[in-house]
Amino acid sequence: MTVLTLVGFALLAVAALIVLRPVRPEIAALLSLAAAALIFTALLPKIGEIVALLQTLAAKGGVDNAYLAAVLRIVGVAYVAEFGAQIARDAGEGAIAAKVELGGKVLILALAVPILLGILQLVVQLLG
Repeated sequence: MTVLTLVGFALLAVAALIVLRPVRPEIAALLSLAAAALIFTALLPKIGEIVALLQTLAAKGGVDNAYLAAVLRIVGVAYVAEFGAQIARDAGEGAIAAKVELGGKVLILALAVPILLGILQLVVQLLG
């Protein structure tokens, strides 16, 4: 998907939402969700390419797969949480969006703990 295709599709969805929202807000919310899901789905192949490239670079650099996997999970949680929060905001649910963002931050912190422990162990080994 090129950026022009992405923006063109988004503009078409926005135009449809502008027309639908005053008349049928429930349909507009579903259309917004469907458009967001389609955009996200269209980007999945590019995300796969990026992950494969990072795995190749990590293997060449001797980076432990556990660290790369943790970083990729953290990035994935950040993107999915942001996506969910934006959908909730689009539906007029700012409070739920804030909770989704908070949940994402907590999950990111939980996923980062093993990385932080590995760094601390490395520092202790270097100093000890």
